[in-house]
Amino acid sequence: MRFLGNIEAKADSKGRVFLPAGFRKVLQASGEDQIVMRKDVFQDCLVLYPESVWNEQVDMLRSKLNRWNKQHQQIYRQFVSDVELVNLDASGRMLIPRRYQLLVGITQEVRFLGVGDTIEIWAGGKDSKPFMDAEDFGKALEELMEEPLSTQPLSRPSDTLSP
Repeated sequence: MRFLGNIEAKADSKGRVFLPAGFRKVLQASGEDQIVMRKDVFQDCLVLYPESVWNEQVDMLRSKLNRWNKQHQQIYRQFVSDVELVNLDASGRMLIPRRYQLLVGITQEVRFLGVGDTIEIWAGGKDSKPFMDAEDFGKALEELMEEPLSTQPLSRPSDTLSP
């Protein structure tokens, strides 16, 4: 399952918005009926997890945590408790709860970003900052993708000549 794209939309006065058709098709093709919505841990956006992806994330988190460690329990509780199950109506609309609208600054304009196996929802408009500026992005990508230098010293032509 792979969501791709950057789609702008508008929420109505009740906070209902159409999930972009391309994203709905991906969900339908994958047989996903339930979507889990949660505020992103790091950014001011919402994340939509298809139920299977959500379950994988929760299982992975649980596997890294000790049930008998107080801080681990608090991390787990906080991650899994502040979620909403999202249902699409027959038209493909979903409701963004008011508390989430306030948390991420959604008024009317929204932006859907396909981010692999999840979908992000950002407040639209000029204040929306889901991306790095182009120069910083290029530098960061270059650093990330740079091949590590060989740990073997380069041989010199004189090293291969026989005496």
